[in-house]
Amino acid sequence: NINRGLCVLCLSDWQKGKVKLGHLDLEGALIARDRVGIQDFVLLDAHNSETAFLDNLKKRFTEDLIYTYIGTLLISVNPYKELDIYTKKQMDLYMGVNFFELPPHIYALADNVYHTMLSEANNNFILISGESGAGKTEASKKILQYYAVSCPSSTLMDTVRDRMLMSNPVLEAFGNAKTMKNDNSSRFGKYMDIQFDCQGDAVGGHILSYLLEKSRVVHQNHGERNFHIFYQLVEGGEEDLLRHLGLEKDTKHYSYLVQGECSNVSSINDKDDWKTVKNALSVIDFDANDIEHLFGIIASVLHLGNVHFDGDTKGYATLNTNAALRWLLEIHVLVLHEALTFRKIEAKSEEVLSPFTVDHAIYARDALAKAIYGRAFTWLVNRINESLENRDSKRKTVIGLLDIYGFEVFSVNSFEQFCINYCNEKLQQLFIQLTLKAEQEEYEAEGIGWEPVQFFNNKIICDLVEEKHRGIISVLDEECMRPGDATDLTFLDKLEEKMGNHPHFVTHKLANKKTRKSLERGDFRLLHYAGEVTYCVVGFIDKNNDLLYKNIKDVIRMSKNPIIQQCFPATEGDSRRRPETVATQFKNSLLRLTEILTAKEAWYVRCLKSNDNKQPGKFDEVLVRHQVKYLGLMEHLRVRRAGFAYRRRYEVFLKRYKALCPATWPHWKGVPADGVEKLVQHLGYQPDEYKMGKTKIFIRYARTLFATEDAFEMCKHELGKQKRTQKRHFKFLSSTKIETCWRGVQARKEKDRRAWAVKIIKQFIKGYITRREAKTTDNSEYLAFVRQSYLNRLKNNLPTTVLDKTTWLTPPPVMTETSEILRQLHTRMMVRKYVRGITPQKKAQLQQKVVTSGIFKGKKDSYPSSVAVPFVDTRINEQDINMRVLQTIRHERIKYSVPVVKYDRNGFKPRPRQLILTQAAVYLVEEAKIKQRVDYVSLKGGSQGVDMCSHSFLLSEGDMVLQCDHLFEALTKLAMIANKQNNIKVVQGSIKFEIQTGKEGGVDFSTGQEPMIYKGKNGHLMVVALRIKSR
Repeated sequence: NINRGLCVLCLSDWQKGKVKLGHLDLEGALIARDRVGIQDFVLLDAHNSETAFLDNLKKRFTEDLIYTYIGTLLISVNPYKELDIYTKKQMDLYMGVNFFELPPHIYALADNVYHTMLSEANNNFILISGESGAGKTEASKKILQYYAVSCPSSTLMDTVRDRMLMSNPVLEAFGNAKTMKNDNSSRFGKYMDIQFDCQGDAVGGHILSYLLEKSRVVHQNHGERNFHIFYQLVEGGEEDLLRHLGLEKDTKHYSYLVQGECSNVSSINDKDDWKTVKNALSVIDFDANDIEHLFGIIASVLHLGNVHFDGDTKGYATLNTNAALRWLLEIHVLVLHEALTFRKIEAKSEEVLSPFTVDHAIYARDALAKAIYGRAFTWLVNRINESLENRDSKRKTVIGLLDIYGFEVFSVNSFEQFCINYCNEKLQQLFIQLTLKAEQEEYEAEGIGWEPVQFFNNKIICDLVEEKHRGIISVLDEECMRPGDATDLTFLDKLEEKMGNHPHFVTHKLANKKTRKSLERGDFRLLHYAGEVTYCVVGFIDKNNDLLYKNIKDVIRMSKNPIIQQCFPATEGDSRRRPETVATQFKNSLLRLTEILTAKEAWYVRCLKSNDNKQPGKFDEVLVRHQVKYLGLMEHLRVRRAGFAYRRRYEVFLKRYKALCPATWPHWKGVPADGVEKLVQHLGYQPDEYKMGKTKIFIRYARTLFATEDAFEMCKHELGKQKRTQKRHFKFLSSTKIETCWRGVQARKEKDRRAWAVKIIKQFIKGYITRREAKTTDNSEYLAFVRQSYLNRLKNNLPTTVLDKTTWLTPPPVMTETSEILRQLHTRMMVRKYVRGITPQKKAQLQQKVVTSGIFKGKKDSYPSSVAVPFVDTRINEQDINMRVLQTIRHERIKYSVPVVKYDRNGFKPRPRQLILTQAAVYLVEEAKIKQRVDYVSLKGGSQGVDMCSHSFLLSEGDMVLQCDHLFEALTKLAMIANKQNNIKVVQGSIKFEIQTGKEGGVDFSTGQEPMIYKGKNGHLMVVALRIKSR
């Protein structure tokens, strides 16, 4: 059996730096698993434990290892910082290498897909998924860049490559926007086919887009922006172009750009991006006219947003000015004016103009803006496809890249989130089906018995959404098309009527009492595979209809803009058939996408956000756990581990581990399968731990592989010793000749080194002699040495606190001025660092201590010992104050309270009391009674005797004589709350107070051997404080 104890030695060697992880394959990296985790989750022992899964991800993330496998699925964790792992050197390293020979990387996946396509001559696709900000777009770019570098090159290939790469910035400008979670969020789904010929040359491409978020054109939430292209045009456009389009160089002038109140974003440079987009359009083969007309459409949308309506006396919409209309799509102003304020109704053979209300006019304007932008985006994608099209009829294979929105859950989820999450349900269904299919096919090809896998089948949720006549989309379409007054709430009623008993559907009306508390009356909740999502039905009907009035379409067709003419063809108006709703179009496009993907071999990249704040190095376990759940990663791992954790071709397995068996080392001359059988029997594998396939060995448990790798690592050290022994003999025979040559080389080097040293020493001495003269060729190097030497010494001896005035090194004359500047800069830096480190709580403490100092410093001997003692918010908890008192004074808000002892003015009898400070007054409380209330306004002032001990006496308005153990704190709180800092007096010797009209009493202070309080013979209250030794 394998000695498991060998693992300890292997790990220690790795930690000493004898093995570099960057050059290890999957098995070799197992020696470092305790520190950097497992490269492939399939080898995770506790593969059913979500905690172990996250712990492995975190280990790797901490070491900047952002990629991890689950079989051939790649997990990518966004590090929110630049990593030096995407260089040309890295690309060369991964070209043509077996998938598991090097650490996980997106280049490894891209290369494996490419070579699988070449060797098997079949189509493949890579599905890149994850939530907004997880790095999907970046992953797609990295794959395209890898193919651009790794594929064969020619003039045609370079043109196709450049156009593919440049399609990214164009589509990002028109289809991406800043959201709350991501400054460059894709607001559409994208599927790109890269076409290759039989030699592996990239010869063409094709792009499909899905569900552009058109509503963003007319409305953005706070903290979000419209699509990038609007800001790029306004901020980066040339003066002549903006003048031609009627635009001003300020985004604040356009209603469609100011709703989110964040036009400027630190991470986005709109001016530079504008130059990139213009260059990309020219590379993709857009001519100057196309570019001019395209930007004319973008400008028209901005002008359309500035069209404002007023209501006349009847409430109908009117336009006071046509200023914005004259820039719209080269259409006559009066024709546009009528289209935006009247609806044309056909009644038999007549046409009637019905005036819009202001709300209807705004709806029509926004619908037109969305339609223009949405169709222009479709035209742009088609135009890019024309430039990428390969018209050669020869057979081509493709690699598809699907960059699709991830599962979305916001505080308010609307129609867009419903469609996006439905898309994720369909892809999850496809994901599990294709994974199971691939596993089953591999087992059958190898002759290994297939064991059925239990998994959650989300078909029930997909049917809930898409089933004909009964699904949510069908109900929504019926409500959109039926005559009468259909609203979002009637749609919700229909859903409750048809799906009331469905286990994955609930509304406020259908929910139990507990669930109903978390649902509004206009919400419905779906239990997706990734968890519950609550949708607000407001806007579902309008967004699904996405209607544009017929007379507005007719007017738009009058435009002289060639792109608009293509987007709104004249033939479109001939059809009397109602166009498909948005949800139905999206459902049908998803079905077509599913058909496309099913016909290809699937590969997956799952992108995860490490945290929500885009903070480098931070791993938010709660957030990552949520993403792991909704991306179905644990489900995929369970499917992948249902049978065997590890499988390798016999040749690869034997080549690595043959040294562990005498029968297979150093060379096995038989069939590789027989050699592997011999090897595993020698290692003591149990029958249930492995299976022999036709071309591969299948190992069931990860721990079996770990033990094998640990033994191999130990064996390598033994083989190394043998090799070193063999080399010694050769070294001995040739040592004399080598030694002679080497000594000659060394002697010549020594001669040159000494000559150089003499020259340097002379130069140094000359520089030292002339060091006080002006800079010359003789002393310049010496002065540079002096400066460098001083700065190096200064770097290691910098003061660590602002109060340290002696540590700063005395500078040489040449550095006097520089040293003073550096000292000032360093002092400012320490001050800034200290100030920034002050917490709000500490700041409040310091403010109170400043007030205390103003009152007591130099006046009271016990003050210095109190400085280091922090003040507290209150000395009496609210529950310790009588409820009746609380009810009486609660409206004034208690700021501070402290226990005190009150001395009667007649007889000085001590009585325990509570002193309570509110916003308005001071209260003296005895249990449930308020004994005295003093308004701050009427408070004349207070005095206190200097007793230098914890017994302190406070004299306030109404001549109360009080003892408080927390004198400095209580008086400071009173002074700050009442704003009476100047009314507190510190007196020496005695305090006089009024017992009653015309009669005075007093408190006399003195020091003694022990503290005491008593009534003196003179009738005064005598306070003796412990004598404090002078410092």
